[in-house]
Amino acid sequence: MDPADRRPPAGTPEQALAVDDRLAEAWPDARCELDFTNPLGLLVATVLSAQTTDRRVNAVTPTLFARYPHAAAYAGAQREDLEELLRPLGFFRAKAGTLQRLGAALVEDHDGAVPATLPELVRLPGVGRKTANVVLGNAFGVPGITVDTHVGRLARRLGWSTQQDPVKVEQDIAALLPAERWTMACHRLIFHGRRVCHARRPACGACVLADLCPSYGTGETDPERAAALVTVP
Repeated sequence: MDPADRRPPAGTPEQALAVDDRLAEAWPDARCELDFTNPLGLLVATVLSAQTTDRRVNAVTPTLFARYPHAAAYAGAQREDLEELLRPLGFFRAKAGTLQRLGAALVEDHDGAVPATLPELVRLPGVGRKTANVVLGNAFGVPGITVDTHVGRLARRLGWSTQQDPVKVEQDIAALLPAERWTMACHRLIFHGRRVCHARRPACGACVLADLCPSYGTGETDPERAAALVTVP
């Protein structure tokens, strides 16, 4: 029987919960892959992760965090020193300026602390809704849906959304999953997207969601050839 014949209706809470349960079994170690020890560290790391990999950010942040342990340190940093530390990430000049402005805003508006609400976070320099939800969910335990390229792609393939706008995708996912699942569901989707459900060649034949996914067959369905496509970032 074709796996597609056994799936619950796509885009329903029943299917979304089944998908999340299945991914929880497949990726029990799913987590935020940016290294951090406090809200400021996660905020800085997430800002830096734009247009680069988590691995590259994690290679830079130990030295960065040691040299700039609080918001005021970023605000008063020498631009050249910041740029040199951030050079491996690309766009290092722009990112250095963003960290200086971010530190200054935290000092001026929040006494150096990272705020714990979405409206306050998105008013900070360099912080959009995606970054804010990462910080809320992982530093403060506030449920948030982080729509990066992986979450958006999988939401569309799973039939959870037809939208390209991340905010609309976020709203569609929120309608399917209870809030207490939002943060971890996004981690699991990102893990799965990075390892199995690739943008160009999804490994459908090695996917634990084969019987739940309306897009089954988009990629390689032969189990052996599909298994060869599974990657570890």
